[in-house]
Amino acid sequence: MSERLITSLTNDTVKAVRALHMRKEREHTGQFLSEGLKFIGEALDMGRTPRLLMVGMEARPHALLDRARAATEAAGGEIVVVTHPILEKISRRDNPQTVLAVFDQVYTPLEDIDPTSAPAWIALEQVRDPGNLGTIIRTADAAGCGGVILIGDCVDPYSVEAVRATMGSVFAVTLTRTTPEAFLEWRKSWPGSVIGTRLDATEAPGSAHFTRPSLVLMGNEQAGLTDALAAACDVNVKIPMRGRADSLNLAVATGIMAYAATEDR
Repeated sequence: MSERLITSLTNDTVKAVRALHMRKEREHTGQFLSEGLKFIGEALDMGRTPRLLMVGMEARPHALLDRARAATEAAGGEIVVVTHPILEKISRRDNPQTVLAVFDQVYTPLEDIDPTSAPAWIALEQVRDPGNLGTIIRTADAAGCGGVILIGDCVDPYSVEAVRATMGSVFAVTLTRTTPEAFLEWRKSWPGSVIGTRLDATEAPGSAHFTRPSLVLMGNEQAGLTDALAAACDVNVKIPMRGRADSLNLAVATGIMAYAATEDR
């Protein structure tokens, strides 16, 4: 496959890739934008190949770039070479990555999740901040959790900001979207413990709370878990504050819970 050179900022391919910054377009196409060779390498390691590989004219030779080119071509994807101004326009950064890629989004249906395939899973209700969500996905991967379940109106995990924050873990972690109603029904058959976090809880998280597979529920950054989801938990806990701070960032709190849930016992 020959690589196509693009030099015009108004090229249709450039417009289509740039449009992936908008959630509406990501939902319409089922695709998302990833930046940098590290991310693309993570994708290839997980068996994911780009639909489109966009290489800057100034990109230096690299074995991983050769691998990405070969994988994209073998999968029937498109490879384009572009100018630095095009990379800047698409990435919205003054110092953009020299390689970008477009991938298909992947969501696993709730009913297809195998709870016993991992020691713990994370469920998030109405999380709003893309940086938080991306960091949580990365932390879930690092802690050995099976995946992240998004309940209700959550921020898009495939937004450029969220994907950046995952540092490539978006390709390694199972992602699921569901409604509160469907989640509550599905939760009834969960084989292990279900643990929520609430500011009004009286217990601190301890080993007795986590029976594998554990399902950790975390709420919205401002409001926390809704009463309906909190009531569906076997226990609600509160991470103790031992200094002057009275709360933790959602991503930090989720990380503490994720490692508590996956700790060897």
